[in-house]
Amino acid sequence: MPKFSIITINYNNLDGLKRTIESVVNQTWQEFEYIVIDGGSSDGSSAYIESQSTNIDFWVSESDKGIYNAMNKGIKVANGEYLLFLNSGDHFYDNRVLEKFHSLIGEFDLIYFDEYRVGERLSEIVKYPSKLNFSNLYLSSLSHPNTFINKNLFDKVGLYDESLRIVSDWKFSILALFKYNCTYLKVDGVLSVFYLDGISFLEDNSKERNKVLNDYFKPFVDDYEEFVRNRNELNHNKSILQSNRFKMLFEIEKTKGGMKIVSLFFRIYIIFFSKEKIKDVLN
Repeated sequence: MPKFSIITINYNNLDGLKRTIESVVNQTWQEFEYIVIDGGSSDGSSAYIESQSTNIDFWVSESDKGIYNAMNKGIKVANGEYLLFLNSGDHFYDNRVLEKFHSLIGEFDLIYFDEYRVGERLSEIVKYPSKLNFSNLYLSSLSHPNTFINKNLFDKVGLYDESLRIVSDWKFSILALFKYNCTYLKVDGVLSVFYLDGISFLEDNSKERNKVLNDYFKPFVDDYEEFVRNRNELNHNKSILQSNRFKMLFEIEKTKGGMKIVSLFFRIYIIFFSKEKIKDVLN
């Protein structure tokens, strides 16, 4: 059994597919299984995959039911102990990353790395925490091209939910971590480059995410949202107290003249407001 399987899914993205396959083929460490699942592309992807067949352990080009159906196909044929989804367009950070990191893969259910993220107007390394809390997955997600998944975890959690178009990989991660209490390891360093041109970034995923959260974690979500509201209110009040205007007023109040001015304003306030409003102010 190979230590891990790399799975690439593709549909009509020939340029991105070339970039991905080349980054896999050029790795200096090659002790892995490579699987390519193409959705019956009409842009020459199938011919290119066939031309690379000597570097690919399993490939197929046929119509499918979407991203997660294709990823599930890859899971079902994979023989590796761990799986890595390096989808069409994404690529390894450099040609030596597997040589550098492959010995760290083992024992844990999830092994995840930092992510090099590239968009039209940005290029940045996103650092992931070494300890994952519910809030980390509530607000974000693990990067699938930077996360090795123990294949046995799919037996426990289930395959990717094909009824979801955008967030099924996020659903898998949040269930694995906070329902099934899977083990995980954070590795310092970048494994892959992720491009912000995929469906998860181009389309609104809030409806699907909220459905998953309400189906599985509603009590946690209610508590978390209350916590966030209280935290935001506290931060707002803190910012007021730390503002230069408040500090200036505080210093004025400490002087005799300042105390008289404050007293005068308070008397004017009492004169112009009704008793009911005064009660509201005092309460």
